[in-house]
Amino acid sequence: MRPIYLDHLATTPCDPRVVKRLLPFLSEDFGNAGSRTHAYGWAADEACKQAREQVAALIHATPREIIFTSGATEANNLALKGVAEAGLPKGRHIITQVTEHHAVLAPVEVLEKHGFSVTRLPVDAHGRVDPAAVEAALRPDTVLVSIMHANNEVGTLQPIAEIAALCRARGVLVHTDAAQSVGKIPLDVGVLGVDLLSMSAHKLYGPKGIGALYVRHGHPRVPLAAQQHGGGQERGLRAGTLPVHQVVGFGAAAELCGQEMGAEIERLRALRDALQAALSALPGVRINGHPTERLPGALHVSFDGVEGALLPALRGLAVSSGSACMSDPPEPSHVLRALGRSPQQAHASLRFGLGRGTTASDIEAAAQQVEAAVRSLRRPS
Repeated sequence: MRPIYLDHLATTPCDPRVVKRLLPFLSEDFGNAGSRTHAYGWAADEACKQAREQVAALIHATPREIIFTSGATEANNLALKGVAEAGLPKGRHIITQVTEHHAVLAPVEVLEKHGFSVTRLPVDAHGRVDPAAVEAALRPDTVLVSIMHANNEVGTLQPIAEIAALCRARGVLVHTDAAQSVGKIPLDVGVLGVDLLSMSAHKLYGPKGIGALYVRHGHPRVPLAAQQHGGGQERGLRAGTLPVHQVVGFGAAAELCGQEMGAEIERLRALRDALQAALSALPGVRINGHPTERLPGALHVSFDGVEGALLPALRGLAVSSGSACMSDPPEPSHVLRALGRSPQQAHASLRFGLGRGTTASDIEAAAQQVEAAVRSLRRPS
């Protein structure tokens, strides 16, 4: 029997309705979207146009503002390196925060090695960055501020709209990694006020290997230098033949999320709160992340006094302690350390990601297994 899957922040299963929509583009409608001289190419191009509209609608953007990439990691790299390169005449200063995903932290480190100055802002005990700290860190040579929308470990939501307003007043571009929040909570790029936003299909029940970067269209123009060159696809910002089946899957997944989001938010929040209440009945439990400003299906918990490895004791659950990209790190989670957790607390932590397939019985069984494991590992040797 397979374990109960509670790791939806790492990835989500591809919705069967999405699979049904994309399968024909692997065999029957296999054309290249760039082939504009025959019916196969026309069909592929039309499918990609529809998907672009579906993805844009989910975040209240326009289709021309969507640049398809291989995922949020590539979108982050294009945003950070693309703005850095294009913004060279203005300056070489970038602002981010310490709890970013490594898909932002790593490109920033690369830029730092190439002469850029980077300010990494701290977060409070709930994992939020202070907008006033962002404003104070702005300099005349600041070209970009990159603050994630929802944390991939603890689910904390950042005050992006407030941060973006402060940056806009100073003429500084704002990027947000929204891979964890797109499709899970309402998101409007106009309300957020961001210039660039990264997203990924496999976080919202679409296929792996496809994502997008939203690039605001209008005045002033967002300066962005392409990081992948070739055939000039995606308005010259991301060369390469579009994987039509993945693009179609992304679009279908985005449309479904838009249709079902309201009810799903309430259902997941109720399940999450039930799990939190059950685990909080144990002594020495710490809830990581913001108590209210967080994703509805995210719960991150630390257990004091646990001696030994907690995850191996939970063979009936598919959960993690942190980012899937760093699932077996030699060091404790950089996110939990930034929130003030000790190395021991970080290692005795669990990240629960609830999703479409999660049921009330799953939550009850998970709470029972975690309680038994924690009590066992707290026994004196």
